[in-house]
Amino acid sequence: MTTTTRPLLFDSPFLLGFEHTRGLIERAAKAAAEGYPPYNVEARDDGGVRITLAVAGFSPEQLEIQVEGNQLTVTGRRGESPDAGDRAYLHRGIAARGFQRAFVLADGMAVDGAVLEHGLLHVDLARPEPERLIQRIPIRTSD
Repeated sequence: MTTTTRPLLFDSPFLLGFEHTRGLIERAAKAAAEGYPPYNVEARDDGGVRITLAVAGFSPEQLEIQVEGNQLTVTGRRGESPDAGDRAYLHRGIAARGFQRAFVLADGMAVDGAVLEHGLLHVDLARPEPERLIQRIPIRTSD
């Protein structure tokens, strides 16, 4: 006996061509399981969204923001500091590792910009109004 984890919703004959949506949901679930770095997502007054990541200790040169398709990826690469071997920590609670955090974006969302301040990386996203498209389909006869 085999079990499937695929949602039955997408098996409906009325939902044609939604394989891409299923993939987006699976990617979003995987991204939500990641725990580092912590982040907030907030609504902006202009209808956009702001993602804030706690990236204390990272410089702008160590951070990269990339959008590919509908996926926003924020990557932090940590290099060893020259005097890191000389330090004797009694407690080390500040993470010194790199990270990659991914967010799935809705169609049409675009990155407005990013700002690093006080150890927080703010990534602003715009959500432009979708243009309404009404298409009239001509009906032919079989004659």
